[in-house]
Amino acid sequence: MKFKNPYKDKKWFKYFGNKYVWVLLFFVIWMLFLDNYSYFDHRFLDGQIDELNDNKKYYQEEIKKDQEQIKQLKNPEQIEKYAREKYFMKKDSEDIYIIQFEGDTIQEKE
Repeated sequence: MKFKNPYKDKKWFKYFGNKYVWVLLFFVIWMLFLDNYSYFDHRFLDGQIDELNDNKKYYQEEIKKDQEQIKQLKNPEQIEKYAREKYFMKKDSEDIYIIQFEGDTIQEKE
């Protein structure tokens, strides 16, 4: 008496009983999850590349702003204006008054 496989007549068994399907399935699983260059690793690395490109664009814009500011600071009048605005520098014959309003965004250090 021969043993007859009860699943042999099923439609799904025809596909999953094929050795090429198993090889293909193994390959897909290997490439998606287990390989050093898997699909998920590529997605993660692509995200990092996009983030780095955004950073590159931001820093290039900042470099352009700084270069423009350097061009302006070659003029002695602009150097004086910059020193007065940023560092509160003054001439010997001048007094500087810093006025703070209530609700100003600058907080006093205690």
